[in-house]
Amino acid sequence: MKKCKGLLSLLLIGMLVTILSACGQDAVNESANKGEGDSDDNRLKIGLSVSDLTLERWQHDRDFFVEKAEELGAEVLVQSADGDEAKQLSQIQNMLSQDIDTLVIIAINSDALSTVVDQAKAEGISVLSYDRLINGTDIDAYVSFDNVRVGEMQAEYLTEQVPSGKYFLMGGSPTDNNAKLFREGQMNILQPLVDSGDIEIVGDQWVKNWDANEALKIMENALTANKNEVDAVVASNDSTAGGAIQALEAQGLDGKVAISGQDADLAGVQRIAEGTQTMTIYKPIKEIATKSAEVAVQLAKGEDVTADSSINNGKMDVPFIKLDPIQVNKENLEETVIDDGFHTFEDVYKNVPESERPTSP
Repeated sequence: MKKCKGLLSLLLIGMLVTILSACGQDAVNESANKGEGDSDDNRLKIGLSVSDLTLERWQHDRDFFVEKAEELGAEVLVQSADGDEAKQLSQIQNMLSQDIDTLVIIAINSDALSTVVDQAKAEGISVLSYDRLINGTDIDAYVSFDNVRVGEMQAEYLTEQVPSGKYFLMGGSPTDNNAKLFREGQMNILQPLVDSGDIEIVGDQWVKNWDANEALKIMENALTANKNEVDAVVASNDSTAGGAIQALEAQGLDGKVAISGQDADLAGVQRIAEGTQTMTIYKPIKEIATKSAEVAVQLAKGEDVTADSSINNGKMDVPFIKLDPIQVNKENLEETVIDDGFHTFEDVYKNVPESERPTSP
């Protein structure tokens, strides 16, 4: 009887050891699996340096970029330089110390970032130039729209509306490489008309940091210098267009002077709906942001990136993933920015009397 009790005790002890051993192994396996799949230490890390998040355009870009990158399993560190070149340099240097895999830059000054980009490359960090090409250094990829074509589309639409007359050129920030590309495209269309005598360019100014208040002052001076005799304003984006329209409004000229824009900002498309701004260029923000996030993740993984073409930045031929812009005017607001979900019908026509609105979709 004692022997039976002894054997039973041994069996129970053995079973208990086996169960505890299995549970321990399960715990080890669970811990290992977490280390492989769920640990933040193993996540790809992307640094996104934004030129200025006070501008509506870049807020959209940030949100779409972060959403897509996180969907692809990456963590995104976002910083806004608020239009300050020195601040952007400092923020990027700080990002480089945070173990990022890819650095994505929306540049304030396309010519002032070679030092930090060289540092990133020396540390084995890939660099993506987002929408604005960074000059004079090695870049892994560039994602943007065909910016020369943007300028052509702006000038094409204005010259259709005003085939002859006095034109004022309202350029973007002189430190933004894209502003120069827009101007190149604009002059592709305008120069033949200038040469033929159909168009007279009565002024040409660049707007520091794309600032609307600066554009307002420039337009006020232009109107004074030309005794209000301006027929069209080639404004390179909606912010500068907005400043110019304030000056036109003060002289009772809003809606009478044709004016271009770009970015399809809410204020810009509202002005188009109201009739004070003639057109804008819609660059589908979700498209550029999600594509840039995809490319950033590919670079972080060390994968090859497929580019449509290349563009020289003064140092190298940078792989260029090129996207197509869309012209927006009063006639196609609904089928572009509204149907795309970029703005709602109610927001776009907020300031338009009910009797003058198109039928709500």
